[in-house]
Amino acid sequence: MRNSFAPYPFAFCFLLFAFCLSSCSFNANLQGKGEAYLQGEWRQDSVPMQQKLTEYSLYNISFSCDSFFMRISSFSKANNGDSKCTVSGHWTEYVKGNYQQRSDTLRLRGQFCNADYSLKQEGGCFRSGVYEETLMVKKIKDSLIRFSPASSVIPIDVRLIKRTTCTQKPL
Repeated sequence: MRNSFAPYPFAFCFLLFAFCLSSCSFNANLQGKGEAYLQGEWRQDSVPMQQKLTEYSLYNISFSCDSFFMRISSFSKANNGDSKCTVSGHWTEYVKGNYQQRSDTLRLRGQFCNADYSLKQEGGCFRSGVYEETLMVKKIKDSLIRFSPASSVIPIDVRLIKRTTCTQKPL
């Protein structure tokens, strides 16, 4: 049996090489660097007119390279009934994921999780599954940032608690 590519060995090699160059690319083996000014732990201490609101949430966000971990502490004065999920009108949710910033817009995309970073199972108390939020970012001072969520009229003013630098980890 005769090899069908024998008359054209150089053409075959050229086509194989061209195919590999056009369809093969190396994946980055490290996580992205993220935004240098965000690296660290940020905390929201209060919200405007907090005492007059029926419900509000306070955020604690840690940025590490292109990843984030967020604790959302929610408070409600409304009677939510006899719920094992809230303790005196207070509950906490956690989110882990990645972020991207373009111009003054920060996009967070992640999953609801438990305090130990394990994924939260569906059902049970509060939200589970995918978390997505778009925030407009305004740097007020080096250690104070205002996030304006697309999903709320209440701004999230966070202050820097601890500055870190990005140490990229393997994927």
